[in-house]
Amino acid sequence: MASVAIRRPTQADEAEFLANARRSRALHRPWIKAPTTAAQFRRYLARVDGERNQAWLVCVRRTGSIVGVVNVSETVLGAFRSAYLGYYVFAGFERQGLMRAGLRAVVRHAFRTLRLHRLEANIQPGNRASLALAKSCGFSKEGYSRRYLKIGGRWRDHERWAILAS
Repeated sequence: MASVAIRRPTQADEAEFLANARRSRALHRPWIKAPTTAAQFRRYLARVDGERNQAWLVCVRRTGSIVGVVNVSETVLGAFRSAYLGYYVFAGFERQGLMRAGLRAVVRHAFRTLRLHRLEANIQPGNRASLALAKSCGFSKEGYSRRYLKIGGRWRDHERWAILAS
């Protein structure tokens, strides 16, 4: 397995990110809808450029190639110190352990640097690869949320998985 690095996305990533996202539409359907246009990418960058919402690109350390994304969103500090986690791999990089390494790196960053106590990932029950990734990274299933998120024009059920800082 190639080692990975995580870094924040910038405008300079637009061309590679969009090419990857367009190439990955079939892989991502119906689980997520990544930005596939320049306007969508600019809105995405604006949304994840702060303390409340952050994005991390998972990149192959040796080449710098972007292989996936991990989003830390709706961060609440104070007594709660929690955030939601979303992630996706780009086509051609799946099932290589790259996202496992990247997700683990983001979780470490969230707990050590952001000083969060809890991360929650909500995953559609049929997304076996995503469920396996969460489990392999130490997340535990906490429950089931009916019609939790509207994705692709439909309200979809999700399993609730979480990991706590040790």
